[in-house]
Amino acid sequence: MEDFEKILEAYSQAIVKVIEKVSPAVVNIDISQAVGFSFFTGFQEVKGVASGFIFTPDGYILTNSHVTHQANKLTVTLADRRQFIAELVGEDPQTDLAVIRISERDLPMLEFGDSDKLKVGQPVMAIGNPLGFGHSVTSGVISALGRSLRSFSGHLMDNIIQTDAPLNPGSSGGPLVDIYGKAIGVNTAIIQGAQGICFSIPINTAKWVAGLLIKDGRVRRSYLGIIGQSVILPQRIRDILSLHQEGGVYVIRVAPFSPASKGGLQSQDVVVEINGEVVNNIDDLHRFLSNTPPGTKVSLKIIRENKLINLSIILGAEG
Repeated sequence: MEDFEKILEAYSQAIVKVIEKVSPAVVNIDISQAVGFSFFTGFQEVKGVASGFIFTPDGYILTNSHVTHQANKLTVTLADRRQFIAELVGEDPQTDLAVIRISERDLPMLEFGDSDKLKVGQPVMAIGNPLGFGHSVTSGVISALGRSLRSFSGHLMDNIIQTDAPLNPGSSGGPLVDIYGKAIGVNTAIIQGAQGICFSIPINTAKWVAGLLIKDGRVRRSYLGIIGQSVILPQRIRDILSLHQEGGVYVIRVAPFSPASKGGLQSQDVVVEINGEVVNNIDDLHRFLSNTPPGTKVSLKIIRENKLINLSIILGAEG
């Protein structure tokens, strides 16, 4: 029994030290958004609360894109209660990440960990501003890795961390940290009505996105220039063409002068493969384009008039 108590005491002390180390870099974010203009009252203001954390000493802060999206004012409150108006550096709705900045230097910052080395069962802590209660701490374990979650923009986010460290509205954008006090994720979502099912964006993804947002203000991804939808391939077609997959992407429209148009892709084609990777649905195509640099020459395998055809296309850059 004494050994067990010693273990609990050591664990408790470790948690306290981590929180003391991490908390100064965690910020509360008050959001103001103007909506619904009226001649009598002018614009109506909607307010909300969220979280974020400082990752450079000169005021760069990571949070969620759904926090900053369409906000006209972001007020950051530090752990010492100082307040600053933040500017939006850039946001990436596809990963639900954003970077904002305050005009202050020599700030406490949170060190990044390595989310590729995480293990299921590893203890973690979430710190944030749930329901407006600043610098609240919850703890738990990593419940699963490699989850998929759809962002508020509709795109599928891969490699998401699932944890049972409880989150509430207002926790969005706060850090998920390990027992060494390093950020291993950015808290992004909860499952309403469920107990202990919460999600975080891996910090390795956040590092990559944050660097691009600071450099360019956005993440430029590859694009084909099509409007498409996921379809189930008829068994007859699969048998004729010796395809083992169930679906593909039906091309509804090809934008003029787009990479797809220049490469010969046509409406009513069905994309089933890109660079040797099976395309079962529109998410498979989005995933490939998100992970492939613009300017890459790719090979597409499509179905046209019940025949398999190979096309070569050079990917364009969004925007």
